Amino acid sequence: QVQLVESGGGLVQPGGSLRLSCAASGNIFRIATMGWYRQAPENKRELVAAITSGGRTNYADSVKGRFTISRDNAKNTVYLQMYSLNLEDTAVYFCNAQVQGRFYETLGNYWGQGTQVNVSS
Repeated sequence: QVQLVESGGGLVQPGGSLRLSCAASGNIFRIATMGWYRQAPENKRELVAAITSGGRTNYADSVKGRFTISRDNAKNTVYLQMYSLNLEDTAVYFCNAQVQGRFYETLGNYWGQGTQVNVSS
């Protein structure tokens, strides 16, 4: 089994910054893509940013230029640095990891429990 534990959420004023972290542990040979998704009340879960094991990144248009995703492969950890937060960024943020086996076969797609980010004045 694989567990993902997020941290770093909280309350921040508009224009502020937060850094989210997500550490994966358990039976892991390799993690392909790691990503952050978010879900606001009454909205669908949406991709915020993703990063491959080689460092290629992908961002939602709404966060480009404000958020930066990074990862530490040795620690199986992914980070999301968020700047210039606005009210529309308020959501539960979920970490995702695509775990592969020795022969690059997909073993599972895992989710963290979510961390709340509230942007409010």
